[in-house]
Amino acid sequence: MSENFFDEQTEQSEVKATLVAKYFPAYMGVIGNAQKRYGGDRIAYIDLFAGPGRYKDGATSTPVKIIEQAIANEDMRQRLVAIFNDKDEDNVRSLQTTLEALPGYDQLKRRPHIQHGEVGDEIVKRFEENKLIPTLFFVDPWGYKGMTLRLINSVLKDWGCDCFFFFNYSRVSAGLANDLVEKHMDALFGRERAESLRKRFEDKVLRPVEREAFIVEEMCQALKDMGGEFVLPFRFHNKKGTRITHHLFFVSKNFRGYAIMKEIMHAHATGKHDGTVNFEYNPADVRQPMIYGLLRPVDELGEMLMKDFAGDTHGITEIYEKHSVGTPYVLKDYREQLCKLEREGKIIVDKPCPPRPKNTMAPQHKITFPKR
Repeated sequence: MSENFFDEQTEQSEVKATLVAKYFPAYMGVIGNAQKRYGGDRIAYIDLFAGPGRYKDGATSTPVKIIEQAIANEDMRQRLVAIFNDKDEDNVRSLQTTLEALPGYDQLKRRPHIQHGEVGDEIVKRFEENKLIPTLFFVDPWGYKGMTLRLINSVLKDWGCDCFFFFNYSRVSAGLANDLVEKHMDALFGRERAESLRKRFEDKVLRPVEREAFIVEEMCQALKDMGGEFVLPFRFHNKKGTRITHHLFFVSKNFRGYAIMKEIMHAHATGKHDGTVNFEYNPADVRQPMIYGLLRPVDELGEMLMKDFAGDTHGITEIYEKHSVGTPYVLKDYREQLCKLEREGKIIVDKPCPPRPKNTMAPQHKITFPKR
């Protein structure tokens, strides 16, 4: 790791921390409500590459944001089980000091468990052999060492567990061409997928944007193959906006979590060319079906709905859950496009839009699409 990595928080790190921190209270709320029906009382947050808690410029990192939120919420204070790990003992001591200095820290029912150690087979085996309580899992390695599909699956296997991981695209792309780190690439993608990528890059001269699209597509598919049904990648550029450097992946087995995270990512996207982060995957084409799906302009949604639901009758909630996975569209887009189709006389809604406010469609309204 660069010696000055924690000197100043980059805009990239700030956005990453914000995305995770915004999802955390929503996750706690959804899981907490479900647990109340069955008697569960603990929800975990695990960060295996936690860092020192604060950058030298004073900015707070993700662990501090999480604990501050827990302190401010009575239900979180009672339920949260936080586990932070870092291989650097100085980082562990700094994080401990930073957390203990937070106002209200002593109100937490369970103090965070903070430890230091390398992330490897021992931790993975421990997760694999135990049934975990609902856990939001965050993996943010400097490069790729310790980041494996097996690690993600060891947590994601259990009910209520979601995962974020920061994918260092620049280093992974270089690693696929480096025989010295072959085992790390195999552990990250799975041996078969990693070998397929190596052969593709050997045989063809690809533009950087094409190379990125293939790598991200294979990562998404690898996560899906191991049971991570809902996957969202969020792309980061360098400061000048000239090169893609990282991706933040979100993985879940539950549509509710996927829908919440998509709204959060959508709100923080900057568009195709503006700024540091980008939710759209414009380099992709039909050779990368999942990433290509995130390219579709909203103007295409209406026609897609007419085709995909021809002859069917559904409510907007069902339409959204059945159709939105693998697309860039959020619930607001579906409402707007369905109301537009209704105004154009292309669909039938059991309670017509007027006198409803513009671009509204309630869950109880049934929408009928004509046969094609």
